[in-house]
Amino acid sequence: MNFNLDEAIGIANQAVLKKFSRNLTDLEIIIIKGACEREEYDQIAAKHQYATSYISQDVAPKLWKLLTEALGEKVKKSNFKEALKRHWDHQSTHEYYLLSPQAITVNKEKHNGKLKESPSASYSSQGKADFTTSELYVERSSIELLCYETLLQPGSLIRVKAPKLMGKTSLMERVLAKVKKEGYRTVSLSLEMADRQTHLTNLNKFLRWFCLYLTRELKLPNKLNEYWDEEAMGAKVSCTTYLEEYLLAAADSPLVLYLDDADVLFPFPEVYVDFFGLLRSWYEKGRSRPNWQQLRLAIAHATDVYIRLNIKQSPFNVGLPIELQEFTKQEVHVLAQQYGLAEDSSLIAPLMQLVGGHPYLLQLAFSHLKSYPNVTLEKLLAEASTDAGIYSHHLREHWLSLQEEPKLMAALETVITSNNPVRLETISAYQLQSMGLVKLAGNEVEPRCQLYRSYFSDLIGNQGNKKPN
Repeated sequence: MNFNLDEAIGIANQAVLKKFSRNLTDLEIIIIKGACEREEYDQIAAKHQYATSYISQDVAPKLWKLLTEALGEKVKKSNFKEALKRHWDHQSTHEYYLLSPQAITVNKEKHNGKLKESPSASYSSQGKADFTTSELYVERSSIELLCYETLLQPGSLIRVKAPKLMGKTSLMERVLAKVKKEGYRTVSLSLEMADRQTHLTNLNKFLRWFCLYLTRELKLPNKLNEYWDEEAMGAKVSCTTYLEEYLLAAADSPLVLYLDDADVLFPFPEVYVDFFGLLRSWYEKGRSRPNWQQLRLAIAHATDVYIRLNIKQSPFNVGLPIELQEFTKQEVHVLAQQYGLAEDSSLIAPLMQLVGGHPYLLQLAFSHLKSYPNVTLEKLLAEASTDAGIYSHHLREHWLSLQEEPKLMAALETVITSNNPVRLETISAYQLQSMGLVKLAGNEVEPRCQLYRSYFSDLIGNQGNKKPN
């Protein structure tokens, strides 16, 4: 079969949906289209205003891995079209294009700790997929306004805290879009992008990577070597000079720097002590020096700060603190309305009993129910905590991560097997909170939702003979 681009995306989307109960995202489709047109990653990134490293080092490798698992053979940029054709040859034509005339609706994906909207796909009578972008977002108007107004202030700093998949990045992307309309320059950098072996064990390499990333995002020539003098001035002074005399001075407009996933640095004291100290020093400079007042900082992290920092060198005790909570019942109703499920209010209470107000988990449920109208809520709830359910991929990823951390596994077992909140060693509690598996109740923790309690209690209770494939 010779199929066009939309049909190829339709086949890939259906394979991913069948395997992982989610659709391809906007950015994944952009990469597939670019690959079909033989574009390099830097061309794809430039065309759609993404960082090249974000495309080439993060999203694209994860996409090819996703398709590898969905199609059952090794998939990479150079062979994915052939892999899709081979997959098609083993499937019935009706499996893809006559499966359902219903639209495959929006899903959200984790990009470096972010929630990104994905496309809706509707199928025409000719069996071609027509993809459009949907705006699914529950506004947190008062928080957005507060962040926006704060970043308009000279030398300001915002600290946003929430577990992974709670919407930190979606919130900040909207805020950054607003300040950009005011003529501000913006750079969004997830510290997940730093290479752990190369950048996070050496301060000089980390700061050079940091400055180079900002340079590329601001579309400026690389002048690192002109300003960098590690031997005589040191990496911190070199970095500060580069930022002040080159990046900030390159334009009259303020620069808003959003650092996501700051807690990625917590296990690396050889980097975080000096880097967080730098951020604090830049903030302090902004209180009195006009050139530094052009810098506005926003820092997001998934857990409380459990690392040791001098109180005068920490950026986590200054500026505006923002903590994102789970969706309220009213906000869940708004999300349901966006999926066209508003008239069926009986969905809300049972789902919230299972997953609370967790934005990502609710979204997966609404997306599935919308995509598959023949699936009942009762069936979805009954299978939710099993490997046959819509959350299987999400839950399995957590389980595999825990297996690599025996101490965290033991801590979670303590929480899961108790009917009451329990007290854990501080770092373990914060790490589980960062993963989104537990929530704090004073000085104690409890499972974030019933879904996690059910799934992990079953696996932990049968750990010897039951593990995900």
